[in-house]
Amino acid sequence: MTNDSSRSEIDEHLAKRGSRRRLGIIAGVAAAVVVAGGAATAVAVQSGTPAADELIPLRIGDTAQSDFQDTIVEVGRENGLDIEFVNFDDPYLPNTALVAGELDANVFQHVAWLSQFNRENDADITPLFSTVVTAWGLFSEDAASVDDIADGARIAVPDDPSNFSRALFILESAGLIEVADDAGVFPTDEDITANDRDLELVRIAHESVQTAYADPSIAGVVIAVDDFDPALEITSEDALQLEDATSPSSSPYVLIAATTPENVDDEAWPLLEQTYRDARVEAALEEEKRGEATIVELPVDELRSALAELVAQ
Repeated sequence: MTNDSSRSEIDEHLAKRGSRRRLGIIAGVAAAVVVAGGAATAVAVQSGTPAADELIPLRIGDTAQSDFQDTIVEVGRENGLDIEFVNFDDPYLPNTALVAGELDANVFQHVAWLSQFNRENDADITPLFSTVVTAWGLFSEDAASVDDIADGARIAVPDDPSNFSRALFILESAGLIEVADDAGVFPTDEDITANDRDLELVRIAHESVQTAYADPSIAGVVIAVDDFDPALEITSEDALQLEDATSPSSSPYVLIAATTPENVDDEAWPLLEQTYRDARVEAALEEEKRGEATIVELPVDELRSALAELVAQ
């Protein structure tokens, strides 16, 4: 399922992982040294932390280096895990690397994204547990309200199918377009039944949509709040229209930890979920996402059932 081109991209990222890792831990008699971005910080070793040779090694794929990962690694060690994050610039590669056996799990995607990957690649990556759902909305540097969006305006949206559909629903909730009732979870351009303002949807790679925010030719962007550069200090309160992250309609966009079917019963997963549920990890997430993410705990059976339904659409 992995072509030579994808394999070479994976190998290139993995070859660089030593320099890309945000966290390296060196065991000491009474302390560990955390190396993040080249800076060393001493942190106390918790009493009862398993010895290094007793830890279960895990390589987890993600798409962004972060201090949040540092906390997961630290707490994971207390729970018996030796976690290494492998971060990819391309959001398609964590799944490709997982299928290729280069990773044990990944934690970057929502259920809708995974359903698209599984269907398009004849894969069977399986959810392990839910983590968070992030706030998405319509944002504009110039417009103060949806009413200020002019006829013929250009709106930047993600180009991947699952997030493009998510953007359509947000634009519909803003009253800017209408989507066919029978379009399902993945409406396309053809499912837009009304576009009275003749908006032009500009498809951009998901990871680059936020760069269009300051483009004078773009009237608005539909993106996750935490995708913006923190220096812009954009929050959900700045959205012209905000997705309701607690609504059942947002359930396809719950982020998950996932692995391959042959590894779903590994003893490491309850320990990893315990790590993610730790109060310190939740606090780190709150800081990392600037309060723009909602922690979600859904039964794994519900996640897998939802995934199966989406793959079948």
